[in-house]
Amino acid sequence: MSSYFQMNSRTMMRLAISLVCFFVIAATSTTTVEASADKAEMIRQFLDGHNTARKAVGVPPLVWDTSLSTYARVYANKRRADCKLVHSPGYAFGENLFWGQGRQWSAADATAAWVAEKRWYNYASNACSGQECTHYTQVVWRTTTRVGCAKIICNSGDTFIACEYYPPGNYIGQRPYIN
Repeated sequence: MSSYFQMNSRTMMRLAISLVCFFVIAATSTTTVEASADKAEMIRQFLDGHNTARKAVGVPPLVWDTSLSTYARVYANKRRADCKLVHSPGYAFGENLFWGQGRQWSAADATAAWVAEKRWYNYASNACSGQECTHYTQVVWRTTTRVGCAKIICNSGDTFIACEYYPPGNYIGQRPYIN
């Protein structure tokens, strides 16, 4: 064999490392693109659900806030071990939490559950009638302008979703929107 085709062990090691790095980068790039697409779809579902409900009562749409979604993610990760619907100490934010058994729950499902509480909100008395409705009123709170959310799968395999709102809503004696 000619020396042109011969490689010493050092050159072969460099080539092998280069090939491994190439395949790792290629695999990571695909995963990152897929993760970005999944994240974009999740954000779209959150915003669509919120903003459809807000439009129905005549309040401006919310915009996505990455700082709020980071806070939601950090807090959701603290609930990973128990998946309990315990609110965070984020006093400067409004917050909606969702728990669903299993992994199949989406951003759209959580938002739809909160918006479904509309049936228990009585605008005339500005109160919930018989059931919880403050998740709904936070969704449509007229002075809230930004939202950020996160979804995790708990150690149990169940879904936990947190949405953070700024400025917060649900002030006693105030209405979520003007009818």
